[in-house]
Amino acid sequence: MSNSNFVDYVKICCRSGKGGAGSKHFHRDRTTAKGGPDGGDGGRGGHVILRGNKQIWTLLNLKYRKHVIAEHGDPGGANLKTGKKGNDEILEVPLGTVAKDAETGAILCEITNDGEEVVLLSGGKGGLGNNHFKSSTNQAPRYAQPGEPGKEEWKILELKVLADVGLVGFPNAGKSTLLSVVSAAKPEIANYPFTTLVPNLGIVAYRNHRSFVMADIPGIIEGAHKGKGLGHRFLRHIERNSVLLFMIPADSDDIQKEYDVLLNELAQYNPELLDKDRLLAITKCDLLDDELMEELKREFPEKVKVVCISSVSQIGLTTLKDEIWKLIHHEVG
Repeated sequence: MSNSNFVDYVKICCRSGKGGAGSKHFHRDRTTAKGGPDGGDGGRGGHVILRGNKQIWTLLNLKYRKHVIAEHGDPGGANLKTGKKGNDEILEVPLGTVAKDAETGAILCEITNDGEEVVLLSGGKGGLGNNHFKSSTNQAPRYAQPGEPGKEEWKILELKVLADVGLVGFPNAGKSTLLSVVSAAKPEIANYPFTTLVPNLGIVAYRNHRSFVMADIPGIIEGAHKGKGLGHRFLRHIERNSVLLFMIPADSDDIQKEYDVLLNELAQYNPELLDKDRLLAITKCDLLDDELMEELKREFPEKVKVVCISSVSQIGLTTLKDEIWKLIHHEVG
């Protein structure tokens, strides 16, 4: 998933189709000069529909499509013929897509299953033909309903990456390096902050041919919940992860302080994130000898399981995967 191809936010103008008008027709044939009303109903206007597609990982297909317009319904015809309904406009979106009203910000729906369909904007109903309005006192109604107008509204689509494990840490904490070692993903890696600008997903192989999905997400900074750095764009993806793996390098000035800052940013953005299972990995432990490691352990935060790892030397990675698997499947031990 290259940076240029990953799109997790689009704003589009959706317009549903208007309903077709009902017909005012009266039955006529060679033997009937003045038949009764037989006007058919108008067809429904086309809906704008979201459909989940597990083969899609990004909203790129909608990035340059600012207007989505569904087809109008056809008018009713003679002999009680109903007009053809307008074709629906179906938007294929990745799983984890959230639709919002652009004006109010209200969440309209979330697409989480493959093939799941939700009507984002409904088309107008077709009008009733004059056949519906006949009565004992009005046997020749010369009127029919017009079709309902379509709707035009701006919608926002946001993607929240679906993964079992989300990597949480400051820029340059070693998140991309870990993902590149434990999976086949090839995120951009360099020795400077904010190398990762978009989420990267990798499938991590585990024992007995089992696996889980890990997401490397852009680094967090203090004040991210206010939109600083990549702010909300980063934090949005954390909401979909089952387990949060906090990553702090062994050469950090204050491990406890960094951990507290990361927790605070999550709490300020969405307090429910603190209810997720979490694990702390101390990275770059190949830089430490046994004496420094013992010193470092005294700085470890309490109330969270800590695993010391080195992605480069592959120290502790098996233990890390074991602990992640236990949390994902709520295994005790």
